[in-house]
Amino acid sequence: MALSFTSIIKCPTSSRFSHCSTQPPLNLVTKCDLTTNDSSKKLEIGSPIIVIESPKFLKTAASVPCLRPNIGLVKPGDVGRIVSRKPMDVWAVRLSIGTYLIDRKYFKPLELEE
Repeated sequence: MALSFTSIIKCPTSSRFSHCSTQPPLNLVTKCDLTTNDSSKKLEIGSPIIVIESPKFLKTAASVPCLRPNIGLVKPGDVGRIVSRKPMDVWAVRLSIGTYLIDRKYFKPLELEE
């Protein structure tokens, strides 16, 4: 699920760089749009994934996480499984070298043929 937030603010030109307390209230238009991402529906605990882009940094999914640069540990084409979902579209992924917290933009669901 993706959240799209659009905001339009109209303020008098004379108060562009000054405080608008003496001016009439601002016209504020806000639109919040919830759209669903079909690929995120396919992801659940146990789903196989494939890494499509190498992250610059890796964070372990241990109880005391460790952040370190990715020096060839996780490469495009690596396959793993979803262990859990974390906030901000970050997923705990179990790879052959360990379990890491990886942002959703770095992998996609692996389509298995039966």
